[in-house]
Amino acid sequence: MLRSLTLLVIALCATASVTAQDAAAPAAAAPAKTAPAKTAPALSSTSGEPAAAPSGEFQSLDQEVQALKKEVLDLNRELFVLEEDLLFPANTQVAVFVSMDVGDFFALDSVTLKVDNKEVANYLYTEREAQALLKGGVHRVYIGNLKAGDHELLALFTGQGPHVRDYRRGATIKLTKGVGAKYVELKISDRAQKEQPEFIVKEWE
Repeated sequence: MLRSLTLLVIALCATASVTAQDAAAPAAAAPAKTAPAKTAPALSSTSGEPAAAPSGEFQSLDQEVQALKKEVLDLNRELFVLEEDLLFPANTQVAVFVSMDVGDFFALDSVTLKVDNKEVANYLYTEREAQALLKGGVHRVYIGNLKAGDHELLALFTGQGPHVRDYRRGATIKLTKGVGAKYVELKISDRAQKEQPEFIVKEWE
């Protein structure tokens, strides 16, 4: 009798355990509904600020900026040429350039230019510009318009001559302006035999 009761209690306990597991199973099987997680921006490990963009993006942006700068420079150059063509058409244009050779006996300070006894340019050179001329540079000191016919061009050079003395020298050339642009070069060179600077005004062919 006792054994029968014991077996019955065990059976009832087993049945209750199984029933409790079955009741809890659906709740465990169905996951709890939660709000979708928001994705946080990537943070750097040190400052907490958004992580820097990949270097490839910066390189691409830099290339675009450089290409844009080049386009702007090319456009400015084209506009400058167009402006000169409009202001100084080829049939009346005259341009004067300054160059230097050696420069042992003369240090250039300034150039004054007169056309038909009228001053059209007066340029004061910095030391850096004068050095650039000595290295082979050419400076356009004047561009303007002249009517067809004969004209006189006078160039006055000032600077330091031999023995570091103030030096002033003029050079003149007769110009005949015809059809087409006229280009004139004011060349400063050394006359080694006389240890004096030489100033030459010549037309470009």
